[in-house]
Amino acid sequence: MNSPGLSFPTPAIVSTINVNGVRAAARKGLLDWLASTEADFVCVQEVRATDADAQKALEPAISAGWHFVHTECTDKGRAGVGILSRRPADAVRVGFEGDVDLSGRYLEADFGGLTVASVYVPTGDAGTPRQDEKEQFLAALRTHMLRNESQYVVCGDWNVAHTELDIKAWKTNLKNSGFLPSERAWLDSVVGPNAPFVDVVRHLHPGTPGPYSWWSYRGRAFDNDAGWRIDCHFATPDRAHRAKDARVERADAYDQRWSDHAPVTVQYR
Repeated sequence: MNSPGLSFPTPAIVSTINVNGVRAAARKGLLDWLASTEADFVCVQEVRATDADAQKALEPAISAGWHFVHTECTDKGRAGVGILSRRPADAVRVGFEGDVDLSGRYLEADFGGLTVASVYVPTGDAGTPRQDEKEQFLAALRTHMLRNESQYVVCGDWNVAHTELDIKAWKTNLKNSGFLPSERAWLDSVVGPNAPFVDVVRHLHPGTPGPYSWWSYRGRAFDNDAGWRIDCHFATPDRAHRAKDARVERADAYDQRWSDHAPVTVQYR
């Protein structure tokens, strides 16, 4: 693990996790995970708390040395993204340009020569204004991402599966938000062949189903590994090519989960 005074090009371990409510997750196992992880940076989504409440829920981790930056959603109890880090950020920026709802959706921070971002893409609903808003958000996000020229990793819950390898039940989701042709085309423009960013987990796990990172609480989706790979690291090529290991930290059993998502962790050289 890096010491606080070091900056790129030293190695870094970056993790991302949709906590599905930080207060509940802290009670169920998030704090234990933070105490045991070797990650240098942890991007969190769906914090769903005020900044004061989030800081209170994470207080044991913060007292143990973690630093936490967070942007809450103006709609109480929804969205919210943050970044936990072993060292304080040099600079923090909330949101990006664009006529879209950014409340609790995007946060980025600089650490030496590395920029780490946490994003929570709206869910959407095919054929409704919610889907239009989601795709407007994605368009504005892509414009912002292209302005980051080097050493940039944006992690989070993208709420879009890219290919048939990224969703178990892809045949039944072809017309649903999260696997629409327009959304998948957006991912092609961001992390497809000759695109400006690299899907780091897929780069290290080519041609294989998953590894999935989200499973519905309904039915036996987790037990049957009927999941979606929607929690991703997208990185500039210079950073992505330093990745040597990527894994989904899937719980051993359903009753050991502290979120319906699992941490996705990448080790960079």
